[in-house]
Amino acid sequence: MESGPAIFAGVVFALFGGGLLVWTATRVRRREPVALGVNPVASATLASIAAVIALTLGAWCFTQV
Repeated sequence: MESGPAIFAGVVFALFGGGLLVWTATRVRRREPVALGVNPVASATLASIAAVIALTLGAWCFTQV
């Protein structure tokens, strides 16, 4: 009964992290800003770190099932 919320949270974190990582990589590859008005290197780095953290949390949630 308790594995349902862990699976749901894992899917949400994995989808968010994967989507953010793909979006950030696409913006960097096209040399477009990741965030307007922010240093391009800093915004790409922070977005990548947030994506990796979300993917890690998703993987951790899946191990709790």
